[in-house]
Amino acid sequence: MELALSPDQKLFQTAARGLLRREHSLERLRGLKEGEPRWSLEWWREGAELGWAAALVPEELGGGSVSGEGVRDLGLLAEELGGELAPGPLLPVNVVLAGLVEAHGTGPDHAIEIEALVTGESVASWAVHTPGRQWSPDEPGVTATPDGDGHVLDGVKDRVEEADRADLLLVTAATPEGLAQFLVPAGAAGVKVSPQWSLDLSRSFGEVGFDGVRVGAAAMVGAPGAGRVLERQLQIACVVQCAEVCAILDQVFARTLQWAGDRYSFGRPIASYQALKHRFADMRTWVEACHATTQAAAAAVQAAAPDAAEAVSVAKSFVGERSLVILQDCVQLHGGIGVTWEHDLHLYLRRAILNQALYGTPRDHRLRLADLASL
Repeated sequence: MELALSPDQKLFQTAARGLLRREHSLERLRGLKEGEPRWSLEWWREGAELGWAAALVPEELGGGSVSGEGVRDLGLLAEELGGELAPGPLLPVNVVLAGLVEAHGTGPDHAIEIEALVTGESVASWAVHTPGRQWSPDEPGVTATPDGDGHVLDGVKDRVEEADRADLLLVTAATPEGLAQFLVPAGAAGVKVSPQWSLDLSRSFGEVGFDGVRVGAAAMVGAPGAGRVLERQLQIACVVQCAEVCAILDQVFARTLQWAGDRYSFGRPIASYQALKHRFADMRTWVEACHATTQAAAAAVQAAAPDAAEAVSVAKSFVGERSLVILQDCVQLHGGIGVTWEHDLHLYLRRAILNQALYGTPRDHRLRLADLASL
């Protein structure tokens, strides 16, 4: 992700790459059966020991990043996992941690839960999507009714990543005082997790129903009216997604360039034809633009810059839209073999398509940019 990496970042990158290549491969991914776990808790805990869930957490809460710039380190890690199409709860765990850290000190203390997530002893996911809608956190679809010193949750969330493996769910809900978030044990009475079909073969999602789920006062994260916390979580989710997709584009573009040099037509490599050279030049330019917007967004979020929300939506809208144009072009340049199950291209395309749809589509983020610009 960075043009120049520090020695610590290079070591971090190398360690992550080694663990990924030892435990996961595209061949293994293609061979997974319906319902078979995509990743193991032991593997995730090994990643946690390398700092995969610590980058956004300050040292006083048990975290720390290799460079002191946690968002950039997380983006670097997301590129490694994205390039290998690795499964696992990297995004949901770090997004939940981002919310818990942002809200720390403004409500009930969740230091114990933060420590468990950082060490890999616990897994969490963000239940924020409302069934039948795109990105609409202000209309959560789940209500939290005051009941004594706690609340009772009712409603449904869907597209909850790794819901079947999560120990904790960070749930957005509507209260009489405004939007709030609650940390709910996945095994609590009244919580029902149902699997959802996923286009991405490497990740699982679930629909989570809340039927009279009672939580105590300590379950609330921060305080009602949690717009600042939600914004931080959205920014982290988009940076991770964009970094993943940038790595996917690098992988697929390199494979396509290699294929065009090896594939002959009329006695010469198809890469030698000028029309295709122009297409490759355009794609290379777009790939670099995806990297540039993602790096700018990560830097803005890291610095908590006033324009961080704008930079994130620029990256999410541009990378989300342009990546699919690039990937579809690479499929076409491969010819017939590019649309076969046996080729790896569709595995990368699946991840990019799903990333485009989660946490706001390109259209959603263009509308958000218009709102930010008061248009």
